[in-house]
Amino acid sequence: MKIRKAVITAAARGERLYPVADTIQKAMLPVIDIDGLHKPVIQAIAEEAFLSGIEEICVVCAPGDGERYINAFTSLRDNLVKSYKNVDWARQEAEKIDNLISRVQFTEQQEPLGYGHAVYCAKDFVNNEPFLLLLGDYLYVSNITSKRCAAQLIELATQENCSVSAVNPTLEYQIGRYGTLTGKHVPNMTGVYQIEKIIEKPSLSVAELELQTPGLRVGYYLCFFGMHVFTPTVFDILQKQIAQGSSNILLTPTLQELADTEKYLALEVKGNRYDLSGRHGLLRAQIALGLAGVAHDETLTSMVELLAETNTRKAQLV
Repeated sequence: MKIRKAVITAAARGERLYPVADTIQKAMLPVIDIDGLHKPVIQAIAEEAFLSGIEEICVVCAPGDGERYINAFTSLRDNLVKSYKNVDWARQEAEKIDNLISRVQFTEQQEPLGYGHAVYCAKDFVNNEPFLLLLGDYLYVSNITSKRCAAQLIELATQENCSVSAVNPTLEYQIGRYGTLTGKHVPNMTGVYQIEKIIEKPSLSVAELELQTPGLRVGYYLCFFGMHVFTPTVFDILQKQIAQGSSNILLTPTLQELADTEKYLALEVKGNRYDLSGRHGLLRAQIALGLAGVAHDETLTSMVELLAETNTRKAQLV
């Protein structure tokens, strides 16, 4: 199957990023990406998709945010062109913003009815094709220089012609923050599992009983990476939930039904994900992007200087 489309969910207001999320969309927070250019988070996520072969993107956003995103990117592009004439980095960034504007559309989630409902809002855009799903408050950093995290996922989904979710082996004390799963290792395929059971943010006691995966190191569990490739079947399952009139449509029960009804794999992606909404999430993501990209030396120098300053202050207090 060919995966041409991606969906980025960015409808949540991000109360954990107060107060900035009260004034701008959290997906517009700035980062310095692997290429060394300053850009909004949503642009970095979109470029993850484009560089993995995606042609079109739908961003699911809160009411009124679609126009705000378009106006913000148009303004950024115009300011770069006018204020930094003949400056290489500004020209490169303006070209990337032009590419983003031409290939991204926005769909608004009119009511906050849960993450599953946000995904369902992209049904018409997907139009019965397989698609890549990304989170609007996660940044992804691959351990493979020539292959993005999304590209790793798309490669397996295309090869196996099925839905695939990216996972990371995660220490047990962190699993209460993620959807966690278990399954059987697929023979002759490193880091690939046939998904059997999924529980959203399980307690450790539940995970010990129901989610241990043979072959993983002791104390580790397979947790969602915040990146998936789905067949259109996921919309049929979500539609059944929505028809029941729930005010909180979750994605996890849908994925469990998907695992029960068709081939659905998990892939240990070679890379890391950074939750921007978590404590120090944006800081951790920025350091990781810096160390993985063209600003590696500058980032490393800044870290060493900060540690040295901290040690000096501590020594003076003794």
